[in-house]
Amino acid sequence: MTVTQAQFRRAILSPDHPVPDGLVDGQSAPAGKRFSVYRNNVVVSLTEALATGFPVIAKLLGPNNFQAVMGEFLRAHPPRSPLMMHYGAALPDFLQTFPPLAHLPYLPDVARLELALRTAYHAADADPMSPDLLDRFSPDAMLVAQFQLAPATTVLQSPWPIYAIWQFNMNDGPNPTATAQDVLITRPDFDPEITLLAPGAAAFIAALQQGQSLGNALQAATQSNDTFDLGATLGLLLAKQALIAIQPEVSK
Repeated sequence: MTVTQAQFRRAILSPDHPVPDGLVDGQSAPAGKRFSVYRNNVVVSLTEALATGFPVIAKLLGPNNFQAVMGEFLRAHPPRSPLMMHYGAALPDFLQTFPPLAHLPYLPDVARLELALRTAYHAADADPMSPDLLDRFSPDAMLVAQFQLAPATTVLQSPWPIYAIWQFNMNDGPNPTATAQDVLITRPDFDPEITLLAPGAAAFIAALQQGQSLGNALQAATQSNDTFDLGATLGLLLAKQALIAIQPEVSK
């Protein structure tokens, strides 16, 4: 009897699943206990990879709960790449729809933050834009220009205190308070950094990432919060080496 890939995958990821009929070892004997050992090693390795990639989620859930939840996740979302640095991209959405964790609604956004950090770490390199380039544009020309952001740049908007939760669990920060927080993830040097954003800044940066002009991004930011500080936000993006190019308006 031939074992299909689907049968093998179900068996290897489910500890209660029987060894598939017809599966043999190198000596053509029934796999039996050898398969069970291999299955355990696979599940343990994938769970450890998820704990490495999502350390705050692991702390928030605790060892036993984390192992149980990740067991459900890896059975629903087995790896699609041999590169473990990519594994877990589906975890935020999984946590969003996993009924037993509905009482912890902040978990998906915390997972998105941790995923963004990993994505930033592996993102392509890009030379930062010189601040002197801004002096070459008149105010009117600046408003219609487009800015290109570094591949490692991500902005997250959350109704939960995701920055405070991350700092509390990773850097012994103060206890989080129930407030919405937006964050910027950048990689100015070798390691990703998280920056808590001022009101309106997330909407501004998100608009720039969508290819909108500076003027349109400014409008989006002020509609989000009328206290938005354009100068401070541009200064932050330059300091974090998140801006890599500026494109003047293309004549039509």
